[in-house]
Amino acid sequence: MDTLHLVLEEFGDREIYARAEGELGRTMTLNEVIAAEFQTVTAPLDDVVEWLFENARIRPGFAELARRHRLLIVSSGFHETIEPLLAREGALSAVELRANRLDPRPDGWRVLFRANHSCDTCGEPCKRKDLAGDGEVVFVGDGYSDRCAALAADRVFARDGLAEWLAAQGVPFEPFTDFHELAARL
Repeated sequence: MDTLHLVLEEFGDREIYARAEGELGRTMTLNEVIAAEFQTVTAPLDDVVEWLFENARIRPGFAELARRHRLLIVSSGFHETIEPLLAREGALSAVELRANRLDPRPDGWRVLFRANHSCDTCGEPCKRKDLAGDGEVVFVGDGYSDRCAALAADRVFARDGLAEWLAAQGVPFEPFTDFHELAARL
């Protein structure tokens, strides 16, 4: 489930979305890209959440995994679009969610970023700081925003763009397709 991309493809300006994605990591930080892209979304939040209910799917096995292991979800997405989907799956109370917030204005959504500190490693606000704690850190990710945090984890499960990037960097990871498979390997 990547609610950011789903919402932008359905409700955002696809030209600005494509242009901003092309500048990610070149001339724009992730936060700058997200802010620019979501400024183009003018639909009411309730309409977007209703559309996500009909079109967004959480990968199989997630709810079971969340109930078995108290998960920390660190997302570049938004509480307002993620929480309803987690509740639908019966997993909201089984996770701790750290995500951005929205001010969904009719003239364009404003993103209220949860982290504004720059990481000493990547130079951007990122998820790495959220991994601090005792014990082994198992990280699961699939995209650009997961790169820096994945490098700090003891064990990484990756797919899609994150898997491609880690492979290109020569960083070990374990591929996965769904959470049933991942749970069996934990």
